[in-house]
Amino acid sequence: MSILPVLEFPDPQLRNIAKPVLHVDSKIKAIVDDMFETMYEAHGVGLAAIQVNVKLQIIVIDVSEEKNERLCFINPEIVSEFGQEESDEGCLSVPGVFEPIQRAEKITVKATNREGILFELEADGLLAVCIQHEIDHLNGKLFVDYLSPLKRQRIKKKMLKLQKRDK
Repeated sequence: MSILPVLEFPDPQLRNIAKPVLHVDSKIKAIVDDMFETMYEAHGVGLAAIQVNVKLQIIVIDVSEEKNERLCFINPEIVSEFGQEESDEGCLSVPGVFEPIQRAEKITVKATNREGILFELEADGLLAVCIQHEIDHLNGKLFVDYLSPLKRQRIKKKMLKLQKRDK
């Protein structure tokens, strides 16, 4: 396993649309394992393949305190949504930025797991928010897209300044 570099906003690669995974094989399992290692190393709760410049519909999530409840969603699709709630969101691709975002309160998602088995899961709370956030990544959308153009521009300027400083 290895740690993958995480793309940071406003990198245009984050706007790519992920392609469906046709079958789960050893290559896909290795990507999933690397994504988990990368997410844990960065102290995140979710990671989409697009964020590590892999253009496939794969997300990994672990919202547990102990970091021992790995969830892998391949070709995820939200099949139902209920209610609405607002919570502060952050993103490994927009480090240090947290903003209130409106999301569905409860969702049902259908996906394939790391073993290639199709499953359906009902989620609420942080897990529901995380799934929606990561599925947005697969569609080239970032949580900053839900903010006003002015706020998004300020975040972009801040990120570019930090990236320039770090080079």
